[in-house]
Amino acid sequence: MPGGCSRGPAAGDARLRLARLALLLLGWISSSSPASSETSPTSSPSVPASSVSAQPPLSGQCPQPCECSEAARTVKCVNRNLAEVPADLPPYVRNLFLTGNQLSVLPAGAFARRPPLAELAALNLSGSHLQEVRAGAFEHLPSLRQLDLSHNPLWDLSPFAFCDSNASGSTPSPLVELIMNHVVPLTDESQNNRSLQNRSFESIVAAALRAGQALRGLHRLELASNRFLYLPRDVLAQLPSLRHLDLRNNSLVSLTYVSFRNLTHLESLHLEDNALKVLHNGTLAELQGLPQVRVFLDNNPWVCDCHMVDMVAWLKETEVVQGKARLTCAFPEKMRNRVLLELNNSDLDCDPILPPSLQTSYVFLGIVLALIGAIFLLVLYLNRKGIKKWMHNIRDACRDHMEGYHYRYEINADPRLTNLSSNSDV
Repeated sequence: MPGGCSRGPAAGDARLRLARLALLLLGWISSSSPASSETSPTSSPSVPASSVSAQPPLSGQCPQPCECSEAARTVKCVNRNLAEVPADLPPYVRNLFLTGNQLSVLPAGAFARRPPLAELAALNLSGSHLQEVRAGAFEHLPSLRQLDLSHNPLWDLSPFAFCDSNASGSTPSPLVELIMNHVVPLTDESQNNRSLQNRSFESIVAAALRAGQALRGLHRLELASNRFLYLPRDVLAQLPSLRHLDLRNNSLVSLTYVSFRNLTHLESLHLEDNALKVLHNGTLAELQGLPQVRVFLDNNPWVCDCHMVDMVAWLKETEVVQGKARLTCAFPEKMRNRVLLELNNSDLDCDPILPPSLQTSYVFLGIVLALIGAIFLLVLYLNRKGIKKWMHNIRDACRDHMEGYHYRYEINADPRLTNLSSNSDV
């Protein structure tokens, strides 16, 4: 078996060499692992450095209390109790929601940033307790198309709030939609603020809409639920491009002073839930002259008397009013719930009979006045002796006074009595 014995040592040596090689490899790996662990801390800062260099600058980051989506170009800072507009808004923002905060005052240049917010197109500030919007509050927003200021107690809206801070009003605003529903201040706040003591809330809003040519490109204007009693003259004069006007749920009694003549592009006019009693001939002619307008007049307390004749005739002929078959009378009582389109001229008369509520109030007023008169007469009767004595004293005093005047007149008229009076004085 010498051949087998000779192959055995060779195979064993080969296995031994393999084992030694494996041990050498294991030792090299174990010796190199600490070095790698030592070098990893030094190389780890290079990773954040590259990540930092890849990140956008500070202006592109999302503000701490907000939620941002760069894909949707949207930033939401909702119900965060913010006292001012965040300074680090990302420049990519196109839709900005700042609802449910505590902004209170919006100063001039409130959205001025470097780089500018050049892509911001929709800004929602509803329900943020805004009380004051100053001149130039929305400047440096060249792409702003939609602005929502609803549900804010605005008691001071600058006439140049939608213009530049220089208050020139010559540069047109990019705004296309302006939403200001329920921006009327609370009663207590309006009484405590000087800005509302000498002017009405209607005039404050009208001044902002009439300022220069800032809103000449406006297409939609919503002013619902603001308790407007009237619309100031020429409030719509600087809005020639207006297409949708929403005035529903106010307290408008008449449209006599407002003019729609220049709103040639107007497509919808919402006047539901107001206090309109009748539309006069001037308003009817202007509405009929608008080529593509649709008017909504539901839920108004129409008074169906002789002043309604022209409006009823107009309703029967026009196609401008939407849902005109739903319009019904509210006063007088005998005409309540009568459909306007079903009325004839003989039904529309001016009876002097007042509504029952007014009759009741006048009767109550008469009873109160009669009671006051009876109490006054009773007091006079109980003090009749004292009043009589007082009148006698006044009569005697007047008589003595007149006798003194008469005596002096006689002395001055008779020269002898005058000399006698002078001698007696000497």
